[in-house]
Amino acid sequence: MMEFETIAVIGLGTMGHGIAQTVALAGGQVRAFDINAKDVQDLHSRVSRNLAVMVEEETIPEVNIEEVLSRIICCHDEMDALTGVDFVVEAIAEELQLKQAFFSRCEAAVSSKTILASNTSSFPMSKIAEGLETSSRMLNTHWFNPPHVIPVVEVIPCAQTSPETINRTIRFLKELGKHPVRINQEVPGFVLNRLQIALFREMLDLVGRDVISAEDLDIAVRGSLGLRWAAVGPMRVGDFGGWDILSKVYEVLATELRSDARLPEVLEQMRSQGELGLKTGQGFFEFPAEQQERIAAEKDRKFMAWAKLLRDSYDA
Repeated sequence: MMEFETIAVIGLGTMGHGIAQTVALAGGQVRAFDINAKDVQDLHSRVSRNLAVMVEEETIPEVNIEEVLSRIICCHDEMDALTGVDFVVEAIAEELQLKQAFFSRCEAAVSSKTILASNTSSFPMSKIAEGLETSSRMLNTHWFNPPHVIPVVEVIPCAQTSPETINRTIRFLKELGKHPVRINQEVPGFVLNRLQIALFREMLDLVGRDVISAEDLDIAVRGSLGLRWAAVGPMRVGDFGGWDILSKVYEVLATELRSDARLPEVLEQMRSQGELGLKTGQGFFEFPAEQQERIAAEKDRKFMAWAKLLRDSYDA
């Protein structure tokens, strides 16, 4: 028996459909809802396609796709989706007031034991839970895109979150085959988004000053930092390299790194020109409209291959 038998997933866009898939694949019962009727209508077909690719890439063993889909109930009413559930995952639009209003409605709809989790990537749970009686049963489970592939989920409680809520959520995520990472304090951006932005600030500065091209930067990171960090993690890389040496490098370079809060010029220019990446067909790289679906699928296949290698390394 799983830690939670029935889970509601509210919001079925980029993140929600993959979360629902992950729960159902692990054997959980899912009640799914989105205010966008098309997202509800398309949920089973999206999950089915994802599962077929994951089996093909050997990310998961052969599964009965129809059996997995039977564990996902598509609801056409929010209250219906919340009825009788043990755990709620909110993955609606990234707007604070919408999230606050949703969890306020949850208080009247779920039992006194139901745990309420947000997938917000921006807002502290203490802000979302402000004024709610259910705050001891609320926390953030921050999944990463695509959620059915990326193993790590950040678990960020607020000050009011009970230890039982934290521990049960971590056990549940492990049952789903995820690697939950406990974040001990609420800080803006949590941990991984902070690291990502810190790296992007320096990388965009280097590309913007033509120190290196975007293509060569990708090659360099994938074949050095990315490989080493994926294999053992950055802090172990530091241990292996020696902190005496890294301390000297730090002292030499720290004052040379970009440290202001201004948007890098190259990013400001791209944004003003509408060059936003895959969604607009142009970023640092070109994505022709007729190839975008194939390119996105190939990206997911690569993620799956690396996720499998990571899983195998944990098992070794």
